[in-house]
Amino acid sequence: MSYPVLKGASYVLIHTPDMIVQNGSTCNVERATNPDSEFLKEINNNIRNYEDVVNYMPNQVYIGNNRPEELKNMSMPWCNEKVEGNRFGKLGEIMPQDEFIALMQICDAFDLVKLCQEFINEVKPKLENNYPELAQFIAKLKGDNIEEGLELVNNHIAEGLYHEGKMVGYVKRAHDVDVNLNAHTMFENLVVKASGVLSAIHLLRSSKINPLDIDYVIECSEEACGDINQRGGGNFAKSIAEIAGYNNATGSDTRGFCAAPTHALIQAAALVKSGIYKNVVVVAGGASAKLGMNAKDHIKKGLPVLEDVVGGFAVLVSENDGINPIIRTDLVGKHNVGTGSSPQAVMTALITSGLDRANLKITDVDVFSVEMQNPDITKPAGAGDVPEANYKMIGALAVKRGDLEKKELKEFVANKGLPGWAPTQGHIPSGVPYVGFCIDDLTTGDKNRAMIVGKGSLFLGRMTNLFDGVSFIVERNNGVEEESSGVSKEEVKKIIAEALRKLALDMIEE
Repeated sequence: MSYPVLKGASYVLIHTPDMIVQNGSTCNVERATNPDSEFLKEINNNIRNYEDVVNYMPNQVYIGNNRPEELKNMSMPWCNEKVEGNRFGKLGEIMPQDEFIALMQICDAFDLVKLCQEFINEVKPKLENNYPELAQFIAKLKGDNIEEGLELVNNHIAEGLYHEGKMVGYVKRAHDVDVNLNAHTMFENLVVKASGVLSAIHLLRSSKINPLDIDYVIECSEEACGDINQRGGGNFAKSIAEIAGYNNATGSDTRGFCAAPTHALIQAAALVKSGIYKNVVVVAGGASAKLGMNAKDHIKKGLPVLEDVVGGFAVLVSENDGINPIIRTDLVGKHNVGTGSSPQAVMTALITSGLDRANLKITDVDVFSVEMQNPDITKPAGAGDVPEANYKMIGALAVKRGDLEKKELKEFVANKGLPGWAPTQGHIPSGVPYVGFCIDDLTTGDKNRAMIVGKGSLFLGRMTNLFDGVSFIVERNNGVEEESSGVSKEEVKKIIAEALRKLALDMIEE
């Protein structure tokens, strides 16, 4: 049986300036603990406009208009150097807030999202122009009298929807007692669903696949939907597939904090390789709670609030087509329960376990995609340059194994690594941002082997102190389908034909 392939990828960002203040966890906690703080008074003066977000190089890299290597030639902080960007990219788009709020109502199946008619009148033509795929849903957008919404918001019965500082609607709670269905949770879950739908639509555009050919969807964001009897029971996957038009698909949710997308890609590859499904989509919406997460540090350093976008992505894993990069399902790396939690132990498990099964050296990998966090965001917050730190650890591991000379370490980091460009949406940066570029690099580009690495922090759930992580290797497709039996399809056909010929001769003789 042949290896599955990475056949397509999409990436979306949604600029949500009002949601930073209204829905980001940092601002929410500050309002609850220190409502008169200088931070809350200043934050609105430090939020970028839509044009600045579009003209920000890491964002253009994320949607595929520029290569990540181009960031190496820019001085930091990158936010001080504007580029001429575009809303739409090769792999996706940067959506403005007003259209996204309307998309949230489109994704609302229980009449929880109320929007004023004036807002609907303004945004509806924009959606009709940009998303013909959603025409049947856009036609059903409706406006309401939202005057009662302000009282509901003040009483924490509803979550306000704001655009340009003005309340244009609200999200109602879905149950008057169940905390899993309160307005805050419903808002976050609708953000996940809407950004996931946007990612799923752009995957159809970039991969040119018929939506009816998609068999299964795995959703791997950081949120969870369910009610009081099954908190986190799901299913984001099928709800996204429903709006995106994947009518022949079923699906389920996978959770694993930051490592979840890589877990999900391995699961997708296994489903395709086994022959259960031909086309599996891995999709994830964004986390509104992480908007402005490090805003205090950014403002202190004289920077704008850089965590101003919700992120999403989708990846298509399909049967071997002889063209696209293959996922080596036999060379998967993993962090075992007994591995330990030291950074060295985690990195050793993730990087070497897959390579060792093929007698490969670390240096046999052309590029590693690790936690591709944008250092513009993490360095002012004291977390340093996360991708660079990972590459240094991988290089040091290569030296320790004898795969690399110590004097070659700096060159290794430069040649095998990439600068980070992904927003700090937790699961979004971990490994998967490179997949879109990986497809190009291992088909029309000059690379032959890449490793996708996902790492997670399981201790955030307060159930264990363990770290988490998995990895897999992607290789250039040699155009030949590998058979698990060692016998090619053509040889099988010849054997069957010969057997039938003999059977026919025997019948004639009889």
